[in-house]
Order: sequence, then structure tokens, then C-alpha cells
Amino acid sequence: MLSPPTLNPERPLNPLSEAEDFARWLEWVIRFAQLLGAPAAPAPVLQAQAPAHCLIFAPHPDDECIVGALPLRLRQEAGWQVTNVAVTLGSNKARRAARWQELEEACAVLGFANIRLREDGFEEVKTETPLERPALWAEQVQTVSELLSREQPALVLLPHAGDGIATHMGVHQLITEGVAAAGISTVLAQTEFWSTQDAPNWLVESSNADTARLVQALARHRGEVERNPYHLRLPAFLADSVRRGGELIAGAGSAVPDYAFATLYRLSRWHDGRFACDLPARLCPAGQGLQTEWFFPHP
Repeated sequence: MLSPPTLNPERPLNPLSEAEDFARWLEWVIRFAQLLGAPAAPAPVLQAQAPAHCLIFAPHPDDECIVGALPLRLRQEAGWQVTNVAVTLGSNKARRAARWQELEEACAVLGFANIRLREDGFEEVKTETPLERPALWAEQVQTVSELLSREQPALVLLPHAGDGIATHMGVHQLITEGVAAAGISTVLAQTEFWSTQDAPNWLVESSNADTARLVQALARHRGEVERNPYHLRLPAFLADSVRRGGELIAGAGSAVPDYAFATLYRLSRWHDGRFACDLPARLCPAGQGLQTEWFFPHP
């Protein structure tokens, strides 16, 4: 029986309790991985690299943790700056201040910077909004475009177009329109949670320690996980991504990588605000450091 650590929202955070909290989650994740029969992932071999900037456009506070495996590894292994962009703070106005505070705590656990596009987040980020409220939509696209133009990120995370929930699909449209309006050249990494995407091309393994860190951060979203303890199901979601991704990327009938946990993405290169090409399919084992050069075209 896997008994997870007990949430204690009243307990103040300090360096010691933070370390103890992580140690408990790590022990829990290790036992989960052992049930899967997966070997422990070795520590990556790190190399000096030119750092870059990654933006995560999170539809709601907590998405930064659920899809955060690739940004977390880039921060740790390649020295990238990672900034979470809170697109909305949820539809419950009474919870927005608390959700922002929970998000700040979660990003601190992951080492991500954290910003919001409006004090209370964007409103009505849905695919029907351009027709129903065109002025609001244009204003929000402009705000995203200005951020992208200013930051010139090397990597942008956003939900895929069919990610099941209205706001997730709306964020996909909002960010792709923002990229086009900014005319930037970057790599887009489409993510999945509420609905799987048809053709992911990267499977990014998370070590037990990274998985524990993602769960630990997700648990900071106390109001949400008390309603629905999906932080406890995150390792199962990542394990299922290994089942799907092993054959989707390596080919049907291929030997599935011996990862316990991984996240699926679809990475594509965009030039001057337009889609150019998908990046080559790639398996990213935790024991091999991520390389900044994978995200940039060769001269």
C-alpha cells in the first residue's frame, strides 16, 4: 500500500521542512517506481551550455507542475531560465488570490519565475471568444505578443489544440496567435493533460527525484488537490506516458524505454511567427543531459 505524505497547509515553510517534505515525497515516488519494475535513472552528465529562456503558458495554476518535466530538466541540466506565465487564475473569483499564492509557492519549489498577464488573470480564454468578444480577445493577444517580443523565448510551452478543456484549447489559440503577431522565431512544445495528442514527438524522462519535485510542487496547490487529489495520480499519468510514448515515438513494436516516468510533448520550430517544421523525434533519458543545441537550427 502506497501511503502518500500527509498535506499540512498550516505548517510554515522553512529550509528544513522543505527538505523533509521533499524527502517524504521522494520515498513515496521511489516505492511507486519499484512497483513498475523500472531501474533508477542515473544522474545526467552536465555540460557547460549557453542558457536560454523558456516560457510556460499555464491555462490554470497547477498546469506548470503537470507539464513541467522538460522545463525543470532544462533549468537543472542546461541552466535555462524558466518563467511560468499564469494566463488565468481560474473561474472562481473568490479563489484567485489564494490560487496566486499557491502558484507562487509551487514555482518556488521548482525554481521557476512566475508572472501573470493581468492582476486577476485573463478572462474568457476560449476558442469562441474571438467571435463573441473580439475586442477582449484582440487586447489579450496583443498582451501576449508584447511579452513574446520582449522576452524572445527559445522555447514556449502551451496546450495542444484539442486538450479537452475549453480554457486549455483557448490558450492554444491565444498563444499561437500571439506568436504570429510577435513574428518571433522559437520552438513551441505542445503539452497534454485532459486529452492526449495524436502525434507527440518527444518523450522526456523524469528521474525519481524530478518526479518527486513535480508532485511536491503540485501539492502546493492546496485548494485544488483537496478538492481532487490529482497530485497523487501524477506519477501514474507519467507512467502511462511511457506506455504510449515508447511506441508512438520509437515505432510500433519497438522495445519500450525502461523509464518509470516521462512526459510527452510535440515540439515544432516556428520562423517569423509561422510554423516551419516539427523537430526530429527524440527520446530524452534522464541519464543524458538535455542539450540547448537541440532547440536551435544548425547554421
